[in-house]
Amino acid sequence: MNHPKIVRRPAVLELLQISRSNLYSKIENGLFPKPIQLGVRAVFWLSTENEAVLAAMIQGQSQEEIKHLVKTLVEARKQFKAVA
Repeated sequence: MNHPKIVRRPAVLELLQISRSNLYSKIENGLFPKPIQLGVRAVFWLSTENEAVLAAMIQGQSQEEIKHLVKTLVEARKQFKAVA
């Protein structure tokens, strides 16, 4: 099983070509997944989630469709299992 690839905020901003405030606005509005907190000041995103949302934007999906996608992606996080 592959380990999920995680990326920090600068990589997310570069991928989407948006500002930090725009990223957090998208998160607030349900248009981008919330980061994963791995420490007091360490937050990361799953690269697969980032790419899925970007693909939806490229496809021209509506905001409601993207919100549904984001909700589905975040729910799927509960399915991650530890790798032995």
